[in-house]
Amino acid sequence: MKILGRYLNLEVFTPIVLIMIGLIGIFTFFDFIQEMPDLGRGSYNLLTIFSYVILSVPGHVYEIVPIAVLIGSMYAVGQLSENSEFIVIRTSGLSIQKIALTLTLTGIFFTLFTFFIGDLVMPITEKKAQELKITAKNSIVAQEFKSGLWIKDSNSFVNVEHVLPDSSLENIHIYEFDKNFHLRTITNAKKGTFKNTEWKLNDIKQTIFNEDKVFTNSLKSANWKSLIKPEMMNVLLASPEKMSSLNLIHFIRYLKTNKQKVVRYEVALWEKLIYPLASIVMILFAVPFGCFQERSGEKNVKIFIGILIGIFYQIMNSSFRYIGLLNDWQPLLCAAVPTLIFLIIAVLMIYKTEYH
Repeated sequence: MKILGRYLNLEVFTPIVLIMIGLIGIFTFFDFIQEMPDLGRGSYNLLTIFSYVILSVPGHVYEIVPIAVLIGSMYAVGQLSENSEFIVIRTSGLSIQKIALTLTLTGIFFTLFTFFIGDLVMPITEKKAQELKITAKNSIVAQEFKSGLWIKDSNSFVNVEHVLPDSSLENIHIYEFDKNFHLRTITNAKKGTFKNTEWKLNDIKQTIFNEDKVFTNSLKSANWKSLIKPEMMNVLLASPEKMSSLNLIHFIRYLKTNKQKVVRYEVALWEKLIYPLASIVMILFAVPFGCFQERSGEKNVKIFIGILIGIFYQIMNSSFRYIGLLNDWQPLLCAAVPTLIFLIIAVLMIYKTEYH
């Protein structure tokens, strides 16, 4: 049985990897075509475009793994059925349930692979890709308003006109209030860089309000302790879905400390934990589906149906995310429902195939 298990997993593993490579190639090609109109803007040359596209690959890998697992598994099981190997395997003592359980080893591998890419590799490469692109185009990272970026920091409101790709800040304005919401100080700095758990501000001009008196002060440089960290600027470089779990946890804590809405980031965090499990669910879904296609022998039909189901799964994920955000659903519910629905369908299909 161990030999049979290794054979089944190898038969499923190989087409999954090949389909994954093919899908990555397609996405990479489209990325390259999409970037071509910006060629020559600033120092955004052909080499920079290639670098940007390569750095974007882990993000695509993370997104397509469940689809590749589904299509590859359906194709492999269909091939086994078409060659009558599936019938021989079942008559040798392996039920559909045992076959599905055996193939979950492949699903577990791709679950761990997805988590590794999504939590350790993609956040780094995505940030580097955006930094490379923004720097080459001589652009700033982001501006939420015409006046720049506004951030609440305990009893202070911070206005940053420019956030640079290296997470340093330009033209910083800090408005500090007391507990009664009276303005106490206004601090303006030309530039800020993060060093040793603190921000170092340069070219500082400070206005201090003390009862009926106003004082002004100028400093060449000073340290500024703040809840704001460079990691939080990743939000400006990458969407929450492409941040690491650790950065999401830190950012959620920061938002809660400042009594700001955290639903979007909590949904992204739960998706980080649940989405990799989709590989196991897709394996379970593919096994009975391959049996249903036993008589058709149409490989292309199986692949096409697999693609449609994979796309539908991604649409469900996105739909539940945005509908949940609009209606303030529980973050866990938004992240888990699509995968849970596919799991229920897979279990019902296995039961139907086994006993009917």
